Amino acid sequence: MRGFIIAGCAALAAAVLLAAYLFLYVRPRLPELGVITDYQPKIPLRVYTADKVLIGEFGEEHRDFVPIAQVPDMMKKALLAIEDSRFYEHHGIDFVRAGGAVLSNLRHGFGHGGGSTITMQVARNFFLTREKVASRKLNEIMLALKIEAALSKEQILELYMNQMYLGQRSFGFGSAAQTYFGKPLNELSIAEMAMLAGLPQNPSRHNPISNPKKAHARQKLVLKRMRELDYISEGQYQQALAQPLHFNSRGKQGFDTHAEYVAELARQAVYAQFKEDSYTKGISVYTTILKADQDAAYASTRRNVIAYDQRHGYRGPETFIDLPADAEQRDDAIDAALQKRPDSDGLIAAVVTEVASGKVVADTGDGDAKAITGEGLRFAAPALSAKASAGIRLRPGAVIRISQDGKGNWAITQVPLVAAAFVSLDADTGAYHAMVGGFDYNLQKFNHVTQAWRQPGSAMKPFVYSAALEKGFSPATLINDVPLEMQAGGKVWAPQNDDFKFDGPITMRYALAQSKNVASVRILRALGVAYTHDFLEKFGFDPARQPNNLTMALGTGSVTPVQMAGAYALFANGGHQVEPYLIDRIVDARGTVLMQTKPPTPNDDKTLALDPRNAFVMDSMLREVARTGTGAAATKKLGRSDIAGKTGTTSDAVDGWFAGYSGGIVAVAWMGYDEPKSLGGREFGATLAMPIWIDYMRTALATRPPIARAVPAGLSQVDGEWLYDEFIDMNGVKTLDMDVETPTDPAALPETVPVETN
Repeated sequence: MRGFIIAGCAALAAAVLLAAYLFLYVRPRLPELGVITDYQPKIPLRVYTADKVLIGEFGEEHRDFVPIAQVPDMMKKALLAIEDSRFYEHHGIDFVRAGGAVLSNLRHGFGHGGGSTITMQVARNFFLTREKVASRKLNEIMLALKIEAALSKEQILELYMNQMYLGQRSFGFGSAAQTYFGKPLNELSIAEMAMLAGLPQNPSRHNPISNPKKAHARQKLVLKRMRELDYISEGQYQQALAQPLHFNSRGKQGFDTHAEYVAELARQAVYAQFKEDSYTKGISVYTTILKADQDAAYASTRRNVIAYDQRHGYRGPETFIDLPADAEQRDDAIDAALQKRPDSDGLIAAVVTEVASGKVVADTGDGDAKAITGEGLRFAAPALSAKASAGIRLRPGAVIRISQDGKGNWAITQVPLVAAAFVSLDADTGAYHAMVGGFDYNLQKFNHVTQAWRQPGSAMKPFVYSAALEKGFSPATLINDVPLEMQAGGKVWAPQNDDFKFDGPITMRYALAQSKNVASVRILRALGVAYTHDFLEKFGFDPARQPNNLTMALGTGSVTPVQMAGAYALFANGGHQVEPYLIDRIVDARGTVLMQTKPPTPNDDKTLALDPRNAFVMDSMLREVARTGTGAAATKKLGRSDIAGKTGTTSDAVDGWFAGYSGGIVAVAWMGYDEPKSLGGREFGATLAMPIWIDYMRTALATRPPIARAVPAGLSQVDGEWLYDEFIDMNGVKTLDMDVETPTDPAALPETVPVETN
């Protein structure tokens, strides 16, 4: 009895000493709680379309702050069931669980037992390390008591549910819902909530992307606890156990709209102003991009680039690897090869494991062999021939690309090497509606819309014709389309029409519609290179990038697709210069507007750069191109009266363009190789770029009625064609008679010959 009393006194003394230590030594040294009482989560930079669709996110931490009032009750129950079922009953320390943890530590050593409450985890997460030592645990206990005294239970739970790391760079349950399931927290099923609730204990071990077996085991444990606590019924429990879960590929936060080039441009603009705060302060950028337009532009560009690539044949496997005989080593070799080749939106990397008569079997790394037969082999048929060279022959170990159609059939394909770009703007304001800077942002970050300086070919001719209108020319002006050879200063140049055919006297309207090279050179020679070169500045072109010779008429200078779109906007909007802009506004985490773009006022005289009469006449000529000329397919397929535009194909078909507008939208499509080379002898702007433009416009114009242009003052019709009033009395309708030789300035002749464009 006496020994029992002594032991009790010793225990009491130890408890008193521990309490004194905690309150006299530990408590005064605890950190202040400002970091949680004034919680400022690190919220990444987010980029949205004009219609508020998320298209980009930048920051080390993926985080969606969700106020506790908006967290589904079932999500809270799932979490508490597995982490802290007595959360609302204790004051920071659950002595029932703590006792069990002490016994576990005594049996198996310190650090084996848990017992941490939600509040203790908040203390550890904000202020301490995860090091398993006694001193840290004592600090954790005292901090938990301090937190409970300062915050309500709901505030503590809100901190926990928004701060905890849950794997895949995701912090908080709102972010994890998007990362793993691609939807907001309030749309998750019980089974999905239970999966998330199992993550805090060990986000790497229970990660459903990297460790699905252990993740599902943990999920079942969460569901079992929810059932034991009567948080869910037996029916809900069984339904949740049976529900198959579908996760985002590789745990990436998916975006419904492909606008990676847009998001990156927006990121650069924000970073230039806010530096590192851009990625942590919850800044949101609202662009001028329209989701439907962007989706249409992306799909059209991808589809038509693939179509071009397929027209020019199969190049063979991307590489070859050795396939070890040992099954495990074989799988490792396949995984290593596929890791180096990311998928490109449906173009899936695979390793050929078997080639038989009429069948190829490929492994995509998911454990399910893909059999390709029948039509799926057609594209790669040359690589299956006995005569195929070793470099393209399909054999086991070949690394290829495959794609799946809507019926589930697999086919051999390839990633295109050709580049492309598409951009559309609001013709009146310059606001971007869509931008596709290349075939795949993940494969190439270079933005061809804003960075690619390419020759525009005949897409440049309208600006030369526009200059001619200011000198008294009209669409009815006759130009002699016959062979032209110029000699001066020892130079000789004989420009050619693309089809090597000549039509004799033709009107300027016809010359533009049929993209006649020789007629265009005659016009430029009559105008003078210096005058026309200066005139191009009205359209926003960089003078230093335009030639000071007669090849200017054939588009041998350099432009970017967005520069071309801005230039064509003057014809579309009546002569007003627009500055293309992408960002509508930037707001902070509280919704305060940090920057707002003020679009130009339509028809503002301050932006007028081109005589409205000029824009009107050029519009009528560009509509002719789209009705009867090289762009006739656009009007035929879209069935509108206001389609206007111009094809462009450079010498040897190195670049293909279509630039045009309709319904208040101006858009430009381009295709070419980054290392310039011919796209093919039978390829033109009409076959390369115009299909992209048409496919996009089908969507973009769906709700936009055709535009009828009002005739500007000072313009009259003479014999059915438009002419400036001041030129009617002076000259009537001009005839450009180039049979009469005129001196040619040697500087106006190009250094190389010949140049042919369309």
